[in-house]
Amino acid sequence: MQKVKIRNSLLLLLTAAIWGTSFVAQSVGMDYLGPFTFNMLRSLLGGLFLLPCILLLNRVFPRNIEKNNPAQKKENQRLLWKGGISCGILLAFATGFQQVGIQYTTVGRAGFITACYIIIVPVIGLTFFHKKCRSTIWAAVALALVGLYLLCITDGFDIGKGDFYIFICSLLFSLHILVIDHFSPLVDGIKMSCIQFFVCGGISAIFAFGTETPNLSNILMAWGPLLYAGILSCGVAYTLQIVGQKNLNPTVASLILSMESCISVLSGWILLNQKLTARELTGCVLMFTAIILAQLPEKVSRETA
Repeated sequence: MQKVKIRNSLLLLLTAAIWGTSFVAQSVGMDYLGPFTFNMLRSLLGGLFLLPCILLLNRVFPRNIEKNNPAQKKENQRLLWKGGISCGILLAFATGFQQVGIQYTTVGRAGFITACYIIIVPVIGLTFFHKKCRSTIWAAVALALVGLYLLCITDGFDIGKGDFYIFICSLLFSLHILVIDHFSPLVDGIKMSCIQFFVCGGISAIFAFGTETPNLSNILMAWGPLLYAGILSCGVAYTLQIVGQKNLNPTVASLILSMESCISVLSGWILLNQKLTARELTGCVLMFTAIILAQLPEKVSRETA
């Protein structure tokens, strides 16, 4: 089981790395497209990317239990659609609030408030789902929160309209993580991811055509960022999130996923020669320390792991 948790943790770290490097694609794409149009297209691309993957995996790994047990197949399908639709609705509104909110606040503050799901997830999990966390994980959450503040907040912190939208986004992402935690052990993760993208794309399309004016020329100009955000950030990363969260404490998962803020800063330093201040470097070190602390094996009780 420990090997599985390590593997899943590495999958989530890869997810955070993809998300951390996708901020550039999202920023460039928004130069040509409105936020809902961008979300619509990248979600639909993510879903289309996964369709051939699902067909290939069905050929290589057929599910004999479903063929021999129609009742089990029907129940699996019900759970699959329930999970996919729930995730898609949460993802659509979370990314929508994020894209709108970031227009009224700084990128640093948006990154910090979004990543506050690292504290919201365990609070919601403990309050409503009775998911307990051992003391080392709570310590890791606190350490990561301090690291995020040092990393993201470089100016004053006053609450504005954009910050409120981003906070709603963080709440929705917290619920998204907990819903994935519930359904990922029960259904095919890749199929659920595919459903969530088409649901997310459909909801985003309602807002895109209702509040924006999508046109083909702008879409063609944004083809590079759209492919990166659609295939890698959506199709690959969100699927890795669903697979990686399986049998992993949702609080630990949220900690690892929050590394996207750290990785985005480091990638800018390495790839774009951007300066890394002592404050930001300290924030990165604290976040890495928090992740390591959360991964330490439990010594006293296995029930709260």
